[in-house]
Amino acid sequence: MTDFPVFHWTDADGADHDVRWRSEAGVQPPKRAVSADDRVTADAAYRLACEGTALVWQGDFQNARQLVQAMARRVERKPKKAKEAKAVAGVDAFNLHRLAQSQRARTLGMLLIPLDADYTIPLRRAPDVRAACEEAYGPGGAPSVVSLRELLGLVGAHEWRKKGVPIPALGGAPIHPYYGVFSPVRGEYVELVARAKLPATSLAFDIGTGTGVLAAVLASRGVERVVATDQDARALACARENVARLGHADRVDVVEADLFPAGRAPLVVCNPPWVPARPSAPIEYAIYDPDSRMLRGFLAGLAAHLEPGGEGWLILSDFAEHLGLRSRDTLLQWIDEAGLVVLGRDDIRPAHPKSADADDPLHAARRAEVTSLWRLGARA
Repeated sequence: MTDFPVFHWTDADGADHDVRWRSEAGVQPPKRAVSADDRVTADAAYRLACEGTALVWQGDFQNARQLVQAMARRVERKPKKAKEAKAVAGVDAFNLHRLAQSQRARTLGMLLIPLDADYTIPLRRAPDVRAACEEAYGPGGAPSVVSLRELLGLVGAHEWRKKGVPIPALGGAPIHPYYGVFSPVRGEYVELVARAKLPATSLAFDIGTGTGVLAAVLASRGVERVVATDQDARALACARENVARLGHADRVDVVEADLFPAGRAPLVVCNPPWVPARPSAPIEYAIYDPDSRMLRGFLAGLAAHLEPGGEGWLILSDFAEHLGLRSRDTLLQWIDEAGLVVLGRDDIRPAHPKSADADDPLHAARRAEVTSLWRLGARA
């Protein structure tokens, strides 16, 4: 068995336990922990969590769910922070928002659930989460603890994976996202790829394929061969399963690569993470691109991987521009420095619920957001 963080706690009977600590966010095990059950009040649990003391749940599972919801309501009862967030804009609003998210996650993550070696929850009225845990963690093998918040996220991801996300560009056929792989619930970037005029249908590269949705769209549009790349093991497995399920396995090669595969193509597509900020957890790398590394890497290497007359499609939101995290001039400068020219651009406005939520601290940026497909070519 590989090394893993150990979590030590003492139960209500005075017995000591040393079990495996699970955290997909890379959070370290709490240094203090107490046993808790149905008798603990929400106020007491919230106070202990704020002080950095974890609660290992020994009561009814459904009561634990209600407790974490009650703790969440107490987290959200902070009018001072809400006023602060609404009083600022741009980068300051973004930083305040992420700080509040981090504090909320840390506090709610203090309610812990024990798992047996086979991922069975040894609590009353506990659901069967074995399949969800195996999909995210792999085989069990040792007793462990996990935050209820993360466990509920695993269960939700498992349901999305079973149900799938219907994609209009695929005739309503679903894409089944794995846990930790960016789900195509925001469909505007898929629509942009579905409606753009193809420069050729012989070959295309899909850089950072994730679920494989864009590779599947290209194959469904008649591209004879698509090479889809990613570095994440979950994304690679997820993309292979999705393209096979959709009947495109014979035309889509999913390969592990740092950005580009070998060779050149008449079409190279990339939908990098849109926000140039540091992720707070490994599973956030699909959203946050520190220092725009993937974006700059794609632009810098694109010309060398385009066939003469080929096009690179960069799908990018201007959300970061409205937050003051990156300027349009900076993006255009990177395009120019990479020896590229802009051949055209297609824009679309998002329709997700947050864009209309006036209570969202980042509402001004979300309301102004536009997602674009930049058609780029190599400068002659």
